[in-house]
Amino acid sequence: MVERLQDFSRLAIHTMTFKRLDLRTIVSLFQKHGVPGITVWREHIHDIGLGEAKQILRDSSLKVVSLCRGGFFPSASAIEREKACVETMKAMDEAKEIGAPLLVLVCGAEPGLPLAEARQQILDGIQKVLPHAKSLQLCLGIEPLHPMYADDRSAINTLEQANNIVTAIHSEWVGIVLDVYHLWWEPWLQSEIMRAERKIMAFHVSDWKTPTTHLLNDRGMMGEGCIPIRQIRAWAEQAGFRGFIEVEIFSERYWNSPPDEFIQRIKDAYLRYV
Repeated sequence: MVERLQDFSRLAIHTMTFKRLDLRTIVSLFQKHGVPGITVWREHIHDIGLGEAKQILRDSSLKVVSLCRGGFFPSASAIEREKACVETMKAMDEAKEIGAPLLVLVCGAEPGLPLAEARQQILDGIQKVLPHAKSLQLCLGIEPLHPMYADDRSAINTLEQANNIVTAIHSEWVGIVLDVYHLWWEPWLQSEIMRAERKIMAFHVSDWKTPTTHLLNDRGMMGEGCIPIRQIRAWAEQAGFRGFIEVEIFSERYWNSPPDEFIQRIKDAYLRYV
């Protein structure tokens, strides 16, 4: 029992959880604390260059779980929609270079653009970049975001909407990123997780604090809020998910805390609440 409880073999942490550190420092921190998985944000690659980032990750013992992020497809401008597709394909190339099997898609939205139109543009955008994903043998994960982001970050706000796109595209290279912070509130979450089945390609955890002081940068440590993380994880695993459990915490409070203390709190919370 003790051995099982101390199992960190499926723990991964996003580099953005340690936003203010550079990639080399983050990699060293994860290795020091026995964290086996890392999801890399493009910002941490661009800060030092793709070549150096690739070498740092290759020389480490870490498993690169995914790259964040591509997408942002909707726009009233056809030129901007094309730019989004080009940038997403560039992100795919970066994912391939660093050994990430998955590119996370934050699908995008634009104030003033009807949501139905934005969702159609998201479907069109994914279909447009899909041949490049196939050529790289890279998966694309659609991440639904909480409705509070429907104006400018994502018009995909429920797991049902993401499942509908996955069903429409019907490709082995397109699936779902399930983030409990964005989806915990859904009334039909369990049934949509079961519908997604093995199309769940990633599972992100943090917690929803009450009250929250910032809609983006006040996520809680697992156990600090109201999300039934273990229940949602159980549903995902019942549906067939066996991948890494990825900690993704945007928090001014934690970004300002000592990294060694923060990562130990993550490990403690992972064992206790995830």
